Amino acid sequence: MKIGIFNGTVATTNGVYKISDIDIKEAKELLIENGFVSAIGHEATAEAVSDTFNMDIEMNRINFKQEVGQKAIVFKLNERPEEGRILSRKEIEEIGYSFKLMERLE
Repeated sequence: MKIGIFNGTVATTNGVYKISDIDIKEAKELLIENGFVSAIGHEATAEAVSDTFNMDIEMNRINFKQEVGQKAIVFKLNERPEEGRILSRKEIEEIGYSFKLMERLE
């Protein structure tokens, strides 16, 4: 199954999920081995993720529904911005971010 790429830890449909830390190397390997579907809804985030993984990951505002057994790589900002704020690429780098592995178990 293709790996979803999200810009937040969001349950895309009802289910049971497991969320854990993942390092960049392991995340990139999952993307290469399985292919991926971007559901990243902001251009600056897509740029940051693309640069981090050295891959072309486009902004793609879709309604993605994670299937049972499907994995997703989640971009996670280190701080939550105020409501309605769209961050620039520079602001994303200043705040910092990490990645999570989100697995839909049932």
